[in-house]
Amino acid sequence: MRGFFVAILLAASFAARGETLTGQVVGVSDGDTITILDEVKAQHKIGVAGIDAPEKTQPFGHGSKQNLSKLVFGKLVLVDYSKRDKYGRIVGKVIVASPDACPEILSNCPKTLDAGLAQITVGLAWHFKKYAAEQRPEDRKMYALAEEEARAKHAGLWRDSAPLPPWEFREGKIDRRR
Repeated sequence: MRGFFVAILLAASFAARGETLTGQVVGVSDGDTITILDEVKAQHKIGVAGIDAPEKTQPFGHGSKQNLSKLVFGKLVLVDYSKRDKYGRIVGKVIVASPDACPEILSNCPKTLDAGLAQITVGLAWHFKKYAAEQRPEDRKMYALAEEEARAKHAGLWRDSAPLPPWEFREGKIDRRR
């Protein structure tokens, strides 16, 4: 019963910020992009807000996609959003049931795990500071702290001495580690 009330409070806080979309994850393109199918079977491409993950051809790109898949694929997610990006994707905070609390794919499990924050915590995404002002202040602080902790622990991509951020990779900047 407590989980039910947490889910209601979470949903209410999302509604106050922007729009909310619920759907089952039917695709994971990379470490920060998913596709969901809503209740009327419409597909929506979602960019996970607040993060930027390595591109597929970058070191840790495959691992980032695999981790996000493990967290969300086939599961029901809640997406809190207020914008679309230049590609037409919805950009939002993706919330899913924690696999520890609810290992089965059940729609009635409370959605309490922030998938973007989870990606940063294990060192498989950067906090996308370019868009940090679009985040709620508490999310901005948690994402920044999670990145600092992942760096300090040399988790995931932080094992490299100078990991190339995906925004630099996309601009064609030379990988300074080589």
